[in-house]
Amino acid sequence: MSKKYDPPKPGVGDAAQAITKAAVSAVPLLGGPAAELVNAVFTPMLERRRQEWMEQVAEALRTLEDKRGIPIEELKNNEVFGDTVLQATQIALRTSQDEKRAALRNAAINAALPTAPAQSLQQMFLSFIDVFTVWHIRILKLFDAPEKNTVLVGARWPNLMMGGMAYILENAYPKIAGNRGFYDQVWRDLYSRGLVNTESLHSTMSAQGLAEQRTSGLGREFIEFISEPV
Repeated sequence: MSKKYDPPKPGVGDAAQAITKAAVSAVPLLGGPAAELVNAVFTPMLERRRQEWMEQVAEALRTLEDKRGIPIEELKNNEVFGDTVLQATQIALRTSQDEKRAALRNAAINAALPTAPAQSLQQMFLSFIDVFTVWHIRILKLFDAPEKNTVLVGARWPNLMMGGMAYILENAYPKIAGNRGFYDQVWRDLYSRGLVNTESLHSTMSAQGLAEQRTSGLGREFIEFISEPV
């Protein structure tokens, strides 16, 4: 495979070092040995994240060309795609979580497709990735198709006559069981942004109701934007 889309190797004076120095200079009275110490700690971390992300972007470009037939040369003049990738890059440097980085990579691919959301929606969706935890994304995806996605995460769909959505969540993700304060806040975040159409996880409903889709139209658009295109 051609290496023309391989990311450049880092060098002296690279962007990560510039970002770190800028951050250090913004802290009052931090200079000299203290500044050098902070640079020594954070520059390698930022550089590693930058290189990993650039490799993911390169992979995304290859995917667009090899599997989607979108010539990379055309993307050089696609300002919306450029804006999305730059915004995603800033977010990627601020996280070490693989799930969020995968969402950002998928967003970059989807931004180049003819079916891409409007630019304003792309910016909104990227801001969601930035402020959301991985649990926001997991919970939103779970309730997009509760029965199907419970099985996909490795759990069994419970045999219930009635119950609450919180039980479905805790059954699918046992590690979150008992952390009601946390996942209730996650759900409020999703609801306040219009991504789900049900206000509470604790309303009692029938088995049929528990299996129903709880994402809104906007929520489904967001999931599609951050998912690998089929």
